[in-house]
Amino acid sequence: MQTIISQLDLAFRSAIQSALNLEADPQLSVSQNDKFGDYQANAAMGLAKKVTETTGEKTNPRAIAEKVKAALSLGDIASEVSIAGPGFINVRLSPPWLATQLSQVVSDNRAGVEAVQNKQTVVVDYSGPNVAKQMHVGHLRSTIIGDAISRVLEFQGHKVIRQNHIGDWGTQFGMLISYLRATNATGDTRIEDLDKFYKEARKKFDSEPAFADEARATVVRFQGGGEEELALWRKIVDESRRHFKPIYDQLAIKLKPTDERGESFYNPKLAATVKDLRAANLAVESEGATVVFTEGSEAPLIVEKTGGGYGYATTDLTAIRYRVSELHANRIIYFVGAPQSQHFKQVFTAAKNAGWAKDVLLEHASFGSVLGEDGKMFKARSGESVKLKDLLDEAVERAYKVVNDKNPDLPEEQKKTIATAVGIGAVKYADLSKDRNSDYVFSWDQMLALDGNTAVYLQYQHARICSIFRKSGGALNLGATILLESPFELSIAKIILRFGEVVELVARELKPHYLCTYLYELATKFSSFFENCPVLQSQSPTRESRLALCAAAAKVLSTGLDLLGIEHPEQM
Repeated sequence: MQTIISQLDLAFRSAIQSALNLEADPQLSVSQNDKFGDYQANAAMGLAKKVTETTGEKTNPRAIAEKVKAALSLGDIASEVSIAGPGFINVRLSPPWLATQLSQVVSDNRAGVEAVQNKQTVVVDYSGPNVAKQMHVGHLRSTIIGDAISRVLEFQGHKVIRQNHIGDWGTQFGMLISYLRATNATGDTRIEDLDKFYKEARKKFDSEPAFADEARATVVRFQGGGEEELALWRKIVDESRRHFKPIYDQLAIKLKPTDERGESFYNPKLAATVKDLRAANLAVESEGATVVFTEGSEAPLIVEKTGGGYGYATTDLTAIRYRVSELHANRIIYFVGAPQSQHFKQVFTAAKNAGWAKDVLLEHASFGSVLGEDGKMFKARSGESVKLKDLLDEAVERAYKVVNDKNPDLPEEQKKTIATAVGIGAVKYADLSKDRNSDYVFSWDQMLALDGNTAVYLQYQHARICSIFRKSGGALNLGATILLESPFELSIAKIILRFGEVVELVARELKPHYLCTYLYELATKFSSFFENCPVLQSQSPTRESRLALCAAAAKVLSTGLDLLGIEHPEQM
């Protein structure tokens, strides 16, 4: 079904056209104070200015609002339309109309959210771990924000193509392969060993000229297709994949090995990218390198280094060409940290100038850093980056203690299952609930709190509704007539029906925290409804109506948590 705000928008645009012969955005928003109404149109001031400019006569915004209100036809949507202040038009939704809409939510497996009409192919670039290194907390944001947005876009009906741009090529492999040979460590090497070996290889490269020369020679053989070097490289890549695949599974990330498009995939195509940039007179020689100058940037993009070799810019430009020509993308979104903003701005400009992404929307969805409680970059006690596997394991351990303290009599396996859902959900939600553009402080106590804006609180409210259904003693009547008689029933009905609007907002702004804020508001309103409106103790038809309200709330809550990639146990 259409969102409330889209239905109101259509009606207001028609009224503005009819009353003023103008096409204008009614500037609709949810009312901040529900004593005036549920939605508010704020366009009267701007419309008055337009009319004054057209007629030459000063026009009162409130008079404009009166004309729009007189032409407004909302049918049975509204019970009241009023004007406040200098011309704000307030709409109060009709309880019978709300009840009808809610009945659709209860019976609809999409929680009342319509699929989009204009479906797109959207390529989402996220996670991007480096081969031969363990994933650390710095990979968390790209991975879970990218995955949540992919889920939202998919839910809307778009074709989403996930791309994991792993770092699996480059000069660092010359160092690592040379080190593995020098130390005879080419056998059953684990990711922890590779992580350690890479650091040792870097020290050896910087301090021993002979080793550095051998590493450079190895790079040449490796990139030239040397069988022995490529065989070792494949072992390194396979071991790295064995490391990050279980982490993706633990986080319920939808990336698969078939979604991997590492730097090695684009490597054979880089020369053609540079050649075509030169042919288009976009790439020029500068101090021995080949560069692309872009508007508004002082430093150029280096697409071919002095003496040969390619950098990240060349790979990213080649990836855009592939995603547009082969994957047929209409929109490409990159979930990469804020420090890369200038890089992507230049790459996008170069791709547009080259004609490789003419009608394609290119977006860099940047994000801030994860900080410790001291306000500095989140580190382990050793001073190194926190390993993501260690972080997730600790989250589950801490959650188990919370679950065990609260429900010690639950079967052990059930406690472990719930602890996994709660611990992983807490870590993900603590990140997703913050504006991605901001840094945030990592706090175990806050993220595992049973109240406040946490995953645990949302999961608890969902489990609470499931408990109501278990105690109801019968099958839920999906066709029950919904009665909205108390202010608590009305309040939860209105927020349930805003779900579609929030999904649209998240997809447009690429910010999951809007969905988190909404779900928290829904959960708190459900809690107020439950405490003030007896469900199982009520008599028919109130009992069936309130059970249907519970079903609608549970459906939206569970669907919203699914879009965030967070589990919602039926018992906690």
